Formats: sequence, structure tokens, C-alpha cells
Amino acid sequence: MLAKLKSEIELVSRHLEVIRAVVEHQPIGIMKLSEVLDLPYHRVRYSLRILEQEGYIRASPAGAVATALADDLLDGLEGEVDELIGLLETIKKENPRNV
Repeated sequence: MLAKLKSEIELVSRHLEVIRAVVEHQPIGIMKLSEVLDLPYHRVRYSLRILEQEGYIRASPAGAVATALADDLLDGLEGEVDELIGLLETIKKENPRNV
């Protein structure tokens, strides 16, 4: 049951890794991102497509560039992650086998 959640967290982690690299190296193309992140080209391409659909990056003639939404996401990331950790800790505490 939790395997799907773990898979989603790993995917989001990769998307965040990509968006951080775009912010740091923008404008940057897929091949360069793949090299910088040491990730396969197809995974970088997928993450870029998702990030563009969500409005965090946009394509430019020179490569991907971050939008203001990316800055907002990264600025609020620590608080969002802390909230998720809190939810997971609550689930863990509610397990009767943790007594």
C-alpha cells in the first residue's frame, strides 16, 4: 500500500532536483541537465514536461528557465515538507503495534 506513496515521493524528489538545477544553471537544455544531474535523458525530459505543465519552468530558445512559481515553490518547500513529515509521524504513532 505504501509502495505507491514511496514511488511518488521519489518522483517528486527528482522533479525538485531538476527544478533546482534549472534555477542554478538557467537557461539550460535537456542534455546539459542530464549531464549536470547524472540522470538519463528521458527522465530529465519527463520532469521538465511535468514542471512546464505545472508552470514552474518555461521553455526558451536557450533552454529551460524557472518562473516565479518555481521561486515560490522552493521558498515554501521546507514548510511543506515539515507538514508532510508531521502527517507521516501521526500515522506512525497511531499504529497500535508501536507500543
